[in-house]
Amino acid sequence: MQIKPLKYHEKNTAMELVWTTFLKFEAPDYSAAGTQHFKAFIRDSRAIGALDMLGAFEGSVLTGLIALDPARRHISLFFVDERWQGQGVGRQLFDCLAREVPHCPITVNASPYAVPIYRCLGFTPTAPEQLTNGIRYTPMIYRREK
Repeated sequence: MQIKPLKYHEKNTAMELVWTTFLKFEAPDYSAAGTQHFKAFIRDSRAIGALDMLGAFEGSVLTGLIALDPARRHISLFFVDERWQGQGVGRQLFDCLAREVPHCPITVNASPYAVPIYRCLGFTPTAPEQLTNGIRYTPMIYRREK
């Protein structure tokens, strides 16, 4: 498994992985409006282009990705292809990202599906579940132990 920054030409493939995985695991928890809002976000080339993205590759196959809004130290996207879930891909992606932003807390708005995953990575909730634009999420934070 190789973790590396995604190149511009790889981002379309990355968004296909995001959309397919979202539909299977997260969309069932969202309203139609929430699903449409998410779809609009991943199709917004300006928003996606502003994110720092790391991809996990097995050979030339993208198996997962994590995307950080560098200004806010906020995870905007974190998806692993269904066939690669449970094999440590997400952990490797997060660990690599965390090394790139040492000494800074990292935040995320975790979907209901992802809350247990983020807890395993060391995140804690900062507020109860919320609903914005049809998207359900729990604000969470990761703080490194000193």
